[in-house]
Amino acid sequence: MATTTLVKGGRASRSTITLKILMAGSGIIFVLYVLAHMYGNLKAFSGHDAYNEYAEHLRSIGEPMLPHGNLLWLMRIGLVAALVVHVYSAAALWRRARNARTTKYVMKKNLASSFSSRWMRWGGLTILLFLVWHLANFTIGKVNVQGGETNDPYNLLVDTFQVWWMTLIYLAAMFALGMHLHHGTWSAAQTLGLTNSARSRRNAKTLGWILAVLVAGGFSLVPIFVLAGVID
Repeated sequence: MATTTLVKGGRASRSTITLKILMAGSGIIFVLYVLAHMYGNLKAFSGHDAYNEYAEHLRSIGEPMLPHGNLLWLMRIGLVAALVVHVYSAAALWRRARNARTTKYVMKKNLASSFSSRWMRWGGLTILLFLVWHLANFTIGKVNVQGGETNDPYNLLVDTFQVWWMTLIYLAAMFALGMHLHHGTWSAAQTLGLTNSARSRRNAKTLGWILAVLVAGGFSLVPIFVLAGVID
């Protein structure tokens, strides 16, 4: 009986480690993607033609070996697969942690945890909901909330963020993304064994803050400057 319990415990432990590695790996894919996406968004500061040229270039990558736009769709499929892995791993780990907690804590357990770690689950849900709207707004449905044209990427961008509540939604999502990146970077470093010393732990936390500020701040610049009338 004891041997069976140990075997099951070992399998559960290995499975948990696998889920954490899957979360870390898919998270790294998303970090690389949002950095590239942020760079593309900042092209808006170069004006209408430069931004639209960048948008068209994304669709022409891979030609003539691949038809127009196919490589971009392959990248999207890969990102969707990474998203499914990330969300599934997070949900499975959360269920295991909840099931392992047989008694409720008498004292409040979050006193020593950071805001970003407590926000992780709800922040992830916020980002997921925003992602659905973001795709409907700019990629799949192309919804122009002002009723203008949708086939011009730059004008669609400007029309969207000239509406104050759209900019507010976007900035709230970027805050959630920043907090997610901050704690996610630390968790990934811990999973990959990169926090075994005081110095490496400091480096992981610093990298988390750098990514959070860089990505959330970089993405926030365009909607803020559109709303301010600088990008028009």
